[in-house]
Amino acid sequence: MDPAEIEFIAEDQNVEIIPKFNHLNLIHLISGDVGPFRAGIPAKVPLWLAINLKQRQKCRLVLPTWMNLETLTEIKEEEKKSRFFIKMPSDHYMEMSHIILDIGADDIPNVDLIRTLIKDIWDLRISKLRSSIDTFVKSGGGHATLNHLTQFEINSIRNILCDVLDTMSSLKDKQCDVDVTLVTSNSQSQ
Repeated sequence: MDPAEIEFIAEDQNVEIIPKFNHLNLIHLISGDVGPFRAGIPAKVPLWLAINLKQRQKCRLVLPTWMNLETLTEIKEEEKKSRFFIKMPSDHYMEMSHIILDIGADDIPNVDLIRTLIKDIWDLRISKLRSSIDTFVKSGGGHATLNHLTQFEINSIRNILCDVLDTMSSLKDKQCDVDVTLVTSNSQSQ
C-alpha cells in the first residue's frame, strides 16, 4: 500500500463538524447515512466529507479530542518513557492530523503547537522503530513482533526493511553454499 492509499482509508474516519447550512434530510452514502445538518449544531461525518464541506466553506472543523494540546503532550511524554510503542488514540493519527491541520488550520487554536507535538510524536516513534529494526537485524532473528504501529508507520519503513531482509537472506544462502563447498572439498581430499 502506498501513502495515498493509506490516506484514502484514513479519510473514512468520522470527525465532527459544525455546519453553516441546514439540510434536514439524511444523506445516504455507501458507508452509512449522515445528517440531518443544522447550522451551528455539531454533526459527525467521514473526514472526506468534512474536507469537501470545509473547502466549500460550508462548515467548521472540530478538532478530535485526541488532537488537543494536553492529550498530545501526554502522548508524547508517555511515548518517551515507554520502551515499547504506545497505543495511539487513532490508527490514522498522522494522516488525519495532516489533513485536518492543512484544511482546517483557520479553525484550530494553537495550530503551530499542535503541528509541532504531532511531528515530535512521529519522530519519537520512527526513531524507536528504526532502533527496533536495527536490533532485529543485528540479532539475525527470523521474526519480530511490534505492537501498536500504524499502517503509515509500517509503510514508511517497509521498502528499507524488505531490502535488508532480502540481503540478509541472500547472505545466509551464500554462507550455506560456502559451507557446503567446504564440506565437499574436505571430504574429497580425504
